[in-house]
Amino acid sequence: MLKTNEICLHYGSSQILYNISIEAMIGEITCLMGSNGVGKTSLLKVLSGNHPSSSGNYILNEKDVTNFEAHELASRGVGYVPQGRFIFPLLTVEENLMSGFAVLKKDERYIPKLIFDLFPVLKKMLSRKGGDLSGGQQQQLAIARALIMQPKLLLLDEPTEGIQPNIITLIGEVIDYLKSQKNMAIILVEQYFDFAFARADNIFAITRGEIVYEGRKAIIDKKKLRKAVSI
Repeated sequence: MLKTNEICLHYGSSQILYNISIEAMIGEITCLMGSNGVGKTSLLKVLSGNHPSSSGNYILNEKDVTNFEAHELASRGVGYVPQGRFIFPLLTVEENLMSGFAVLKKDERYIPKLIFDLFPVLKKMLSRKGGDLSGGQQQQLAIARALIMQPKLLLLDEPTEGIQPNIITLIGEVIDYLKSQKNMAIILVEQYFDFAFARADNIFAITRGEIVYEGRKAIIDKKKLRKAVSI
């Protein structure tokens, strides 16, 4: 589904990413792990079209989409749940969900029942302003909005950050369900080691903008991985 070849990224004169090559497959969860400030979010900005790479290639569904803009990638099936959620605080929950309609055909512009099956609290809050929701509720809304777009590639940036334990459990169950449907690739950026490791199929540890350890979870050395992501 997704493949990057030696992606580099600069912010001005500062280099943030160094030759990042990863793959993500339909029906699997690819985890990017590492401490704060190592480049994980920057990589998701490249993959979502929110920041151009400096060099390298980005292949999506066998098409070169290097430095496509965000709206172009969204129309090709990339859903992005950014760190910090970025819901629209003055729009209602329903209006926030409807903002995902932009990339859909007219006959697909509705909120499917599955959204409320996965996130029951949202059905009760359709008329409430997004800014009035708790952090956990906003996170559910952000994920639901991305799912409205019917993504084939779902990018999740720190979905458990600042969330209470019961909502972390719910989000984990939702991610597990989405994986079980085998109709999308999921890239998960997560510092909560046990949460990420429990769901990962493929893991990349990033330090100072470089991949320092990688492997399939089935064969990866957990101790080496912990050491790599704690540097």
